[in-house]
Amino acid sequence: MALIDPRTKYPSQFPKEGRQENPGLDVAMTTEPDLGLSTYKGSGKLEGRRALITGGDSGIGAATAIAFAREGADVAIAYLPEEQEDADRIIAAIEDAGQKAVGIPGDLTDRETCTATVEKAVEALGSLDILVNNASRQVYNEGLLDISDEDFDATMKTNIYSAFYITKQAVPHMPPGSSIIFSTSIQAYDPSQPLLDYAITKAAFNNFAKGLSQELLKERGIRVNAVAPGPIWTVIQPAEGQPEEKVDTFGQDSDMGRPGQPAELAGAYVFLASEDASYISGETLAVTGGRLTP
Repeated sequence: MALIDPRTKYPSQFPKEGRQENPGLDVAMTTEPDLGLSTYKGSGKLEGRRALITGGDSGIGAATAIAFAREGADVAIAYLPEEQEDADRIIAAIEDAGQKAVGIPGDLTDRETCTATVEKAVEALGSLDILVNNASRQVYNEGLLDISDEDFDATMKTNIYSAFYITKQAVPHMPPGSSIIFSTSIQAYDPSQPLLDYAITKAAFNNFAKGLSQELLKERGIRVNAVAPGPIWTVIQPAEGQPEEKVDTFGQDSDMGRPGQPAELAGAYVFLASEDASYISGETLAVTGGRLTP
């Protein structure tokens, strides 16, 4: 296989990207993210596994769902009802890989919806041995004084509360050898001023994953890890995740000189979910385009 310069594997500049209301749709983007639909090739690393991915309709969650299916896993994805068009595409991709796909629409800021989401996934898949806490809300504000109580509450409930309730409901269903993965961020280590509330939740994910790993590995044989992406080209960015003027140059200040693509994250989630990572728990795997983490 020919070597590829990582700096030029994907473009650093895109045509002007139209704004969308949060949460936005991948399929409505001018330049759609690469989810691995035409590139990811599986090798049976997750054969017979059963996964639930929150936020699995678009971006990193969607790329992970596609990769899991092509590695042999049945996959349930949770998503907001208004994201159905994106979800339909990912459900079709999972089924095209020959695996069972389960779509579970619902608002995970509601505790009862979190509980129902896990139970629907377990019922449809037969069991559960991979959980990816990926659903996240990112809406930029100019700084602390511009974050409304409503915005702060929505971000905390979407990111932290949902992951807590989903995980609490899922763990009793997960046998030894299972894997839980959190999607954290470079923002957990190096927060940007316009993303203060979002960064708080990602730092919490890091802590949650590490603390939970101590309990679940010893008591249940469940590994818990996290993936920390850097600047990744997803619908989050034009859908109020970044100021409009920053979307046009998003990721160009990374060491790679470009933003990452969701497809470049999928292998990290496959690795942590698979037996290749059987001796790894409590780890945060940075996929940041060269940006250093502590």
